[in-house]
Amino acid sequence: KVLRYEIKDLTPPNEILRAMQAQITAEREKRALIAASEGRRQEQINIATGEREAFIARSEGEKQAAINKAQGEAQALVTVASATAQALERVAAAIEKPCGTEAVQLKIAESAVQAYSKVAQDAKTTLIVPSNISEVSGLIASAMRVMQQGKAK
Repeated sequence: KVLRYEIKDLTPPNEILRAMQAQITAEREKRALIAASEGRRQEQINIATGEREAFIARSEGEKQAAINKAQGEAQALVTVASATAQALERVAAAIEKPCGTEAVQLKIAESAVQAYSKVAQDAKTTLIVPSNISEVSGLIASAMRVMQQGKAK
């Protein structure tokens, strides 16, 4: 009766050794190809994710720039409207003072003269000046009537 058995030295035939070596090599190559494929896949995912995040960041930046521009333009409009209102209040207060009406007449006359001079400076425009200069005073009188009607309201 044999209970145990020990083989101390086993040398398989060369053909079996070559087959075992080929199997080991094939297994290593398979693992290398899988690792390379996973690497390429992860690289493409990382590139796509980066491009998406860059696009989102660029879009958010453009959105914020548009918001900032709109807010700036709105603030500019509010500032101009406020300044215009203050100027009109000052003009109204100045008209109420002594000689205020005469000052308004002078300002209207100056504006009319400036308007005529701008038109006259344009070489393409033919300017026909009224022979009766009192028409300018008629313009001033019309403006004063409008002002008086505004005061009456």
